[in-house]
Parts: sequence; structure tokens; C-alpha cells
Amino acid sequence: MTRLRDLGVAIGRLPPGPNNAITDVPGVWVGQVTVIREEPAVVRTGITMVVPRENEIWEDYAFCGWHSFNGNGEMTGLPWIDESGMLGSPIGITNTHQVGMVRDAMVRYAVEFRNEKGFILPVAAETYDGWLSDAGSFPLTDADALAAVDAAAGGIVTEGNAGGGTGMICHEFKGGIGTSSRVIDLAMHSFTIGVLVQANYGSRPDLRIDGIPIGRHIGYDQVPAPWPAHERDGSIIVVIATDAPLLATQCSRLARRATVGLARVGGVGHNGSGDLFLAFATGNRLPSRNTTLLDLRMLPHKALDRFFVAVADATEEAILNALCAAETMTGFRGRTAHPLPIERVAQILSRYRDV
Repeated sequence: MTRLRDLGVAIGRLPPGPNNAITDVPGVWVGQVTVIREEPAVVRTGITMVVPRENEIWEDYAFCGWHSFNGNGEMTGLPWIDESGMLGSPIGITNTHQVGMVRDAMVRYAVEFRNEKGFILPVAAETYDGWLSDAGSFPLTDADALAAVDAAAGGIVTEGNAGGGTGMICHEFKGGIGTSSRVIDLAMHSFTIGVLVQANYGSRPDLRIDGIPIGRHIGYDQVPAPWPAHERDGSIIVVIATDAPLLATQCSRLARRATVGLARVGGVGHNGSGDLFLAFATGNRLPSRNTTLLDLRMLPHKALDRFFVAVADATEEAILNALCAAETMTGFRGRTAHPLPIERVAQILSRYRDV
């Protein structure tokens, strides 16, 4: 699996965590189910689950906030996050037509396997994979969603053609799942920011890597576009995690900074794009059944600048990791999405560095 740093590109000055992944945030797991088949329908899809607190998020909530850069998309559970500022479930990411199924499957999981007696408003988000996958066949099931939760673990995260990113296209190359992390040292404390994206947006001429206009140098005669017209766009979901003691309003501030990283790569929030960003912080304990006073901690707002930088850098690198890791995929109706040509990119980067 190729990653951006294999090309000698390190975004920003803050160091990554050991896996350069959202799972570097203590207790944050990722689970994925990938579905690729030819019959009875051509399917290239899946589910990615970001699972905070080693799956104890159902009983120990986390402060949370979100931001819509462009709202032509879906993320469930947001009214209650607005109201309470708390996240109480994993975050499921899948295809557009089945975001409701993933949401309902998480409710079922909470009732049947977590013995939840109250109401559950889980978070599920989507991007559209109908160019490469027969979305109208509704191929995913409750069992797939539950399997993604069960598969959740720390460590290395499979990027590119995996989970919910299986059928996604980014900047007219094969896209999908990408992740990155940054470590922040503040006085006597060290905190981690982790980002995971499902990248399915953008036009090729806008693509930049570390500020270099890579997309302009890769013609359609070199790497064909996945569709006839060069104007199609999609969406991106960005999930941000940290172990810092942040309050809900501070999480919302972090979520807005994902826009900076997206813009650096070349995302502009086109009309047809669902660009939805969610950030959660596990540095406080929020027992769901607690009825007494809670002792909370928070970083002062003036300490957040490095967190803003970390979110922007990790978002940028996560998107580029998705592009670097993705592989050629042929799917629905014989359509093909080609990957970013890594050797060609290395040549372009070298040429700019030599100037």
C-alpha cells in the first residue's frame, strides 16, 4: 500500500503518530467491510466504522461538533449533536443509498448487543459510489454493518479501495479511504489528532500535492477520466478524533479546519458535493447514565492553534493517502477508475523541487 510519505512528501511540521492514522488516538478503532462481486449485480462498495473508546462510546459519550462545508450529502444524528454536543455511537461511512440501513443497523447493535434501553441516535454518513457500483441493487445488509463494528481494531488502517471507500473516485482518479495523524506537545502534555476521510470529490485540474499543481500535468491522454464529461463531482466525509480535553464548541472549531486541508488538495465545495466534517474529543468522561455533577477539563481556546494546524495538515495528507493507496477498479457497466500514476507524480514533484 503506497502512502504519500513514500514519495518523500511530509505535509506540515508536526510529527505523525506511529501509524500515521486516526487509530493513533488512544482508544479509537477502525473496522471495515468491503464488498466486491459480479453477481447478481456488479458491486463495489462497503462500510467503514470509526469506533471511539474501544467501542465503549455507547455508554461513555464524547464531546463532538460538526461542520458542513457544502451540504449536498447526509450525516445522521446531527440535530442531537447540535443540541447536546455529545457523540454516543460509532461513526459509520458507506454509500449514499444505504446510509439509512447502516444507521438502523447500529441501533439494532445497541439494543441486541449492548443492552441499550433508551433511544439511540447514531451517526452514519455517505458518499455516492453509483458510478462503479450498482447502487440500486442495495447490496449491503445489517450483517455487513455489524461485521464492520466487530472488525474494529487499532493499528494500521487499510486505505484506498476499502470499506465505504471501495467505489469512490477523487479528483478523477480512484479514491476512497485515507487517514493521517499528528502529535501535539503542549507544556507537560502530549495529545494526538487523527483524521479519516472517505474521498469522492473533485476535478483533476484542481488537484495539488504539497502545493504543486499535479493534476494539470496529468492529461486525460495519459490517464483517462472515469466518465466522459470532466465536470462530475462527488463528496467527502472527514472524521477528526483527538484525546485532548475539548468541549463541544471546540470540537466544532476543529471540524471547520478540515476545510483548510481539503482546499489545499483542491476541493472547492462544488454545488453537487456533500462535504461534511465531524470532530470528537475523548479527553473527558461522559457516562451516559450519570445523573450527578461531572468534573470536566478543557484546553483554553488560545491553545488550539496547533490543533487547527494539525487538523488541516492531517486532512490534507489523509486525502492524498487515499489517492496514493487506491488501485484501478473496473465496475458497474464496465466503467473504470484509474489510480493516481505514482511514478509520474514522483517525476513532477522532482521537477518542481529542482527549480
